[in-house]
Amino acid sequence: MNTTQQTARVGLFFLLGVALVWVTFETLSDGKIFEEHRHTLIAGFDDLKQLKTGDEVRLAGVKVGSVQLTRLAGRRAEAVLDIDPKIPIAGDASASIVMAGLIGGNYIAIDMGTPGSPPLPDGAEIKTLETPDLNTIMAELGGLGKELQDSLGSFSKAFNGDGKAGGGIVQKLDKLVTENSARIDATMANLQEITGKINRGDGTLGKLVNDPKLHDELLATVDEIKATAAQAKEFVNNAEAMMDQIKSGQGTLGTLVYDQKSAENIKASIANIRSVSDKLAKGEGTLGKLINDDGLYDSAQVTIKKVDRTLDGLNDSGPITAVGIVVNALF
Repeated sequence: MNTTQQTARVGLFFLLGVALVWVTFETLSDGKIFEEHRHTLIAGFDDLKQLKTGDEVRLAGVKVGSVQLTRLAGRRAEAVLDIDPKIPIAGDASASIVMAGLIGGNYIAIDMGTPGSPPLPDGAEIKTLETPDLNTIMAELGGLGKELQDSLGSFSKAFNGDGKAGGGIVQKLDKLVTENSARIDATMANLQEITGKINRGDGTLGKLVNDPKLHDELLATVDEIKATAAQAKEFVNNAEAMMDQIKSGQGTLGTLVYDQKSAENIKASIANIRSVSDKLAKGEGTLGKLINDDGLYDSAQVTIKKVDRTLDGLNDSGPITAVGIVVNALF
């Protein structure tokens, strides 16, 4: 092998080595060796939840960067985010750690924030939100399962008992049925007898169930009740119409109630009646004297007696004599 061929082979291996080194660096640096400096943000969490360097940063589901490094800062964990400087992050945007899947890794999810909000500067801290991870969810499910198991155990003790005196609901029901089996049988026999009487048409209820005549009479009674209710409703309507007329001053009663002149006339009439009754009580006037003067009563009694004696003498006298006797008796 001559020197030229050796030189060519060495040069070829050198180029292959350089290419291999280039590909390796490109792969490890994600094609960012010659890119300009990216925008950096700080996201602080209570727990990074297995987030690691190189995990994606997504804005509205679109990859805009990656996690540059993770670190502890006092009593919290921080993730340094390497963001594409061409994509501004709103000042009120928030970041959270989201699971990529049940078997996948986690990533940082950033929301869009408010439109028009000024962007976060380089090195600024972005607001974060805590979200439950798979371990937390599984722990909560385990606690829920334990609570469910305890509840089922309580139900089981309530139904089947816990071995103590009294037993559970099932044992108590069984004991109750056993102790009262004779009464239950008697009750069932009575029910069968009652239903038999109803089927045969015995008794009031049996007649109501089986006798069509009673059914028809019951329907007729219901119809009469409906008719009476309709009449009562009509009466109420008429009464309301009458009250409306009275309130409006129509008719005699309405005039008496609402007409001031009629009311004054009634008051005057009542006053006159009271005045007349007072005069009668005092014996004033002809009627008052007739009611209160005893002399007029005695005179009337004397006159009646004279008329009786005169009538007794008429039977024995002629017409002319009778007239004379009447005149003499009266005068």
